[in-house]
Amino acid sequence: MRKGKIDSNQCWLKPLPVTMRERSAGYHSAACRGRVSLYRSQCRTIPAAHAAIQYDCPRAMPMNNQAKESPQRDRPHVDLLLASDASFRMLVEAIDGYAILMLDMSGVVVSWNAGAQKMKGYRADEIIGRHFSVFHTPEDQAALNPATQLAKAAANETSESEGWRLRKDGSKFWANVVITAIRDQAGTLIGFGKVTRDMTERKRLADLEHISLMSASIEAAREEEQVRIARELHDDLGQQLTALKMALVNTERDLGPDQHSEPRRNPYTKDMLDLLDRTMDSVRRIASGLRPIPLDTLGLQPALAWFIEDFTKRHGIDVLARIEIGNMDLGEPAQTSLFRIVQEALTNVAKHSFATQVSVELARAGKTCVVHIEDNGQGLATGTTPSPTSFGLLGMRERVHRLNGTISVGNAPGSGLRISIALPLW
Repeated sequence: MRKGKIDSNQCWLKPLPVTMRERSAGYHSAACRGRVSLYRSQCRTIPAAHAAIQYDCPRAMPMNNQAKESPQRDRPHVDLLLASDASFRMLVEAIDGYAILMLDMSGVVVSWNAGAQKMKGYRADEIIGRHFSVFHTPEDQAALNPATQLAKAAANETSESEGWRLRKDGSKFWANVVITAIRDQAGTLIGFGKVTRDMTERKRLADLEHISLMSASIEAAREEEQVRIARELHDDLGQQLTALKMALVNTERDLGPDQHSEPRRNPYTKDMLDLLDRTMDSVRRIASGLRPIPLDTLGLQPALAWFIEDFTKRHGIDVLARIEIGNMDLGEPAQTSLFRIVQEALTNVAKHSFATQVSVELARAGKTCVVHIEDNGQGLATGTTPSPTSFGLLGMRERVHRLNGTISVGNAPGSGLRISIALPLW
């Protein structure tokens, strides 16, 4: 069987009205002399006496009218074909997830189905007779993509592509399109079959997955860069500041009466030493904020204890902490993410909550690691929810999502804000 043919069970026939015969005079004349192909590797034979019929897949594809006077003796054969194709016609009509249509050799729509109407918004009488490029974006039309797809299908029997398509109302959807060449028994091209599937949701999910992977990659790169900068601040700039302080102390000692006496307390050198001490403290704080040394050397629990103590000193907010890592097997990415989540949450408390006390709990509950952070501040206004685009909350949500966890944010009982996080332990 020739590639690109259709079996009699793959299409249906019905008498073509006189008006349709007149409108389709001379149309696809070659298709009416024998075998007509609609889809790959399938075919059917049409007696020449019944050329004045239309392929309805599921709307009419007008054919040639050269046999308007069909002999009555062949009518039972047509009725038999109609009966055998009824179930397939009902099946295709019931498929509304695919747009199935026929195109002539120039790309004009000659048949339309219910799925096409649902997907693209056009009724059959609005679209039949128009070129299928109407479904393409102006950019695709300018690039001659519709003609390219037809040429590819004609040369290779089929053409498959994905891209944005337009509905009647101008909205876009992401489509998977397969165009198949239709040939007669002699192999002459007589048109095309086109099947379109709406892939917008799958495209959206794929884009979200891609964005998530990109975000994880960016976050990993940022952590690496922060580690590098923190180490340079600690090892390079920190050591230079220490050496400068030692040199200043020696200079102050040299200003004394002799080497055994106490150095003279010059007010200028004293101010310089105080400034150096504050600078060294700032460098240590910045380096620790970029990448806490205890997190790399001692682990999550000591790093959180150090950060909470430093937070209390700097902001004057009491922190009630219960950190029980226990036998939780947390990898380095999970430990870093948990530290950053607690760090961001406490930073938000200091900036926005006007709280005087906050509790932090990190412990194991069965096969889950739970984190609760609750303050006694002003909380959320009644009837409001935290903005999903808040940078701090957005960062926490992204970190939790990468760990396959869940996060909820809301008012704590009584007052204040409560953040609850649950992460699965494998």
